[in-house]
Amino acid sequence: MSTTRDVAIFLFDDVEVLDFAGPYEVFSVAGLRTLPQKPFNVFTVAEKSPIIARNGLTIVPDFLLDECPLAPIFLIPGGGGYHPNGSPFGSRREMHNPVVIEWVQKQAKFAELTLSVCTGALILAQAGILEGLQATTHFKALDSLKAISPNIEVLDHVRYVDNGHVILSAGVSAGIDMSYYVVSKLLGEALANEAAQYAQYDYWPHAKA
Repeated sequence: MSTTRDVAIFLFDDVEVLDFAGPYEVFSVAGLRTLPQKPFNVFTVAEKSPIIARNGLTIVPDFLLDECPLAPIFLIPGGGGYHPNGSPFGSRREMHNPVVIEWVQKQAKFAELTLSVCTGALILAQAGILEGLQATTHFKALDSLKAISPNIEVLDHVRYVDNGHVILSAGVSAGIDMSYYVVSKLLGEALANEAAQYAQYDYWPHAKA
């Protein structure tokens, strides 16, 4: 009998819209036309509400951190950088937020799969979750990821990296490819390909490291 897995997607101010919306779409619709029971229940979680994403998109998260159920799959998107005065925003700010880091560590201990898109990898690295693993991120943040720990093997020129329980993608649109790959990993390649075809999306099933 099939089961429905919860998928928690973390949001924060200045999050890159496609980083979370792409995976949200993939997991939300995968299997709906094929399986008798939906395979994924997707929800959003944030430290506050509402969230103002990149370019002014306002989002009301489903849960706040202190009320969010532990999820077997959770995803950290990216987006952010530094203001002209040097102050960080987006993922660059959240990677130094102790409340967020503690929540990420708790989720990672429980989760079947921990996922990141783009500079969400910086948050996972700062939380110590990428020690001894392969990782990737947006091409402009590779050096920042390397600087967090010498024990992370940072890969360039890949769409996503699968460490078994931790899977990371490169920037922005690569998170969609990673999400279809996760669908394939959990439900089979045929269903992932069917979902990508329905979305008219060119999915690279062999892009992992």
